[in-house]
Amino acid sequence: MKAVRTLFVVLMIAVMAAAMGCSSKQAKTEQPAVSNDDAARRAEEEAMRQRQLEEQRRREAAAMAAAQQEIGRMIHFDFDKYDLKPEARSILQAKAQVLKQYANLKIVIEGYCDERGTEEYNLALGERRAKSAYEFLVLMGIQGNRMTTVSYGKSRPLDPAHNEVAWAKNRRCEFKVAN
Repeated sequence: MKAVRTLFVVLMIAVMAAAMGCSSKQAKTEQPAVSNDDAARRAEEEAMRQRQLEEQRRREAAAMAAAQQEIGRMIHFDFDKYDLKPEARSILQAKAQVLKQYANLKIVIEGYCDERGTEEYNLALGERRAKSAYEFLVLMGIQGNRMTTVSYGKSRPLDPAHNEVAWAKNRRCEFKVAN
């Protein structure tokens, strides 16, 4: 009787081992095969996703180029003045909108003068012009730590001619994107 019981236990273990071996083989064969249609659909979805990403990058690059162009617009001043003319205020308002849109953008405001007057006087006037633009942008809600000012006085004329047209071009503020 003991031998029959032992034989029964050994047979049960063998049956269980065989069953486990068969079940693992079946599990491998039950995995769904990837059809050609699925692969093609996935490839098409990936291509569409790549096109959408590329289009988004192009739109962002165009928006950034437009923003930099707006930032780069100069403002001009009357002779021996640093108060902002209405057209300068309009340009600065547009710059403020860009600066609000791109919160990480920092700028340098450069003040310039025409060739008339002493070097020291024109450096001070260029600084007052740059500060005038700076203060207007602060009033428009732009944080002061995003802007710096510098004066070049009459040392970097936009137009080197010696007439009123050239002088009017040289009495300006330029705006550069800081890195």
